[in-house]
Amino acid sequence: MQFSLPDDEHEDGADLARARARAASRSTWVSVVVNLVLTTVQIVAGVLSKSQGLIADGIHSLSDLVADFVVLLAGHHSRKDADEDHPYGHQRFENAASLVLGALLLAVGLGMVGSAILKLENPDEIAPVAPLALWVAGLALLAKETLFRYMLAVAQRVKSSMLVANAWHARSDAASSLVVGLGIVGNLAGYPLLDPIAALIVGFLVARMGWAFGWDALHDLMDRAVDETEVAAIRETLARTPGVSGVHDLRTRKMGDMIVVDAHLEVDATLTVEAGHDIAVEARRRVLQRHRVLNLMTHVDPWRRPDRDHEPAA
Repeated sequence: MQFSLPDDEHEDGADLARARARAASRSTWVSVVVNLVLTTVQIVAGVLSKSQGLIADGIHSLSDLVADFVVLLAGHHSRKDADEDHPYGHQRFENAASLVLGALLLAVGLGMVGSAILKLENPDEIAPVAPLALWVAGLALLAKETLFRYMLAVAQRVKSSMLVANAWHARSDAASSLVVGLGIVGNLAGYPLLDPIAALIVGFLVARMGWAFGWDALHDLMDRAVDETEVAAIRETLARTPGVSGVHDLRTRKMGDMIVVDAHLEVDATLTVEAGHDIAVEARRRVLQRHRVLNLMTHVDPWRRPDRDHEPAA
């Protein structure tokens, strides 16, 4: 037999989802401001100082700005309440946003790689870089590393994979600014090829991270289960519920940063239907309280005859 529980049993997961949405909005708006300033300063300074690496880093910051708005859009939709068309809620907007972020990073990275290769094929056209580029690259490195640490702290506090992805996106920017800075130093020291080489490395790093994020998000959209450690923790919570004699057929699937769980609970066959229902209600309450589970659907099996209700009718 299967059953659902009253609406008030959903409060733990809903509260966590709302807290995550608020944190995502605050941290992302901080990122918007930082990336807007950096995009403008880097591209303008890159053009004035004739640094391809700095221009590439500015384009990277521009992609971050677009990515921030994708995250804000996803956060807005993911915190909508469940409705008739989306009975489990809209949390998967976060997975879709991560997929878009990955595709965006991949496209930007490949474009930067192509542009750098064209420059390397014509080394005589590489102009010396002005010292202004180095100062701007250093400023960008400091700003992006600070932004990464702030966003990662928020993401870990609310346990949001989308925010973690966006935070590491900021760290990739810091790494790219470091590479660009080294390329500019090389150009100023009399090795002009190092500036487009820096742009090439940045492009490769961006494309690689985009592929990783996109591939991971695609699997989440295909109902990938959570890792074995988390599954084992949920199983233990169910098994420790008074009245539960065993747990089997435990399945999980990701719904944004939350989890949807199905489980079969074995209870004493001599109990009444009401008593078995109460045990399942308590098991569900414990799971929603202790884990990032959005919903748990239980199926109660009699402990003495665990397969009886699965046998074909005579």
